[in-house]
Amino acid sequence: MTETVAATLPLQRWQGERGVYHFVNFGGEEAEALAGHALMHRLEYGRQRGFGSIKVTAVIGKTSWKTSVFPMKLDEMSKRSDAWTLLVSKKVMRAEDIAPGDEIEVSVTPL
Repeated sequence: MTETVAATLPLQRWQGERGVYHFVNFGGEEAEALAGHALMHRLEYGRQRGFGSIKVTAVIGKTSWKTSVFPMKLDEMSKRSDAWTLLVSKKVMRAEDIAPGDEIEVSVTPL
């Protein structure tokens, strides 16, 4: 699958012990498309990448970078991932003049 997954999502902030992280969560149909790509990768190569991640090219505005998206279980009872998380660096936030709480257009293309 080399299909681009795109959505308008809120930029979220999380404070951890080791720092502050900014991210967006792909859910619904977008999450299903990413999970399908992860499954095909596992079937093709016989293993999954670290933490079940997928290598992608991410785009926000005019900024593009290579990174990974990670599966997230939003519900403790769920056996499958409900969402896929894309971390957004401060460098990208400055370049695109975005802040936590902003609705941003973001797309990822699996590599």
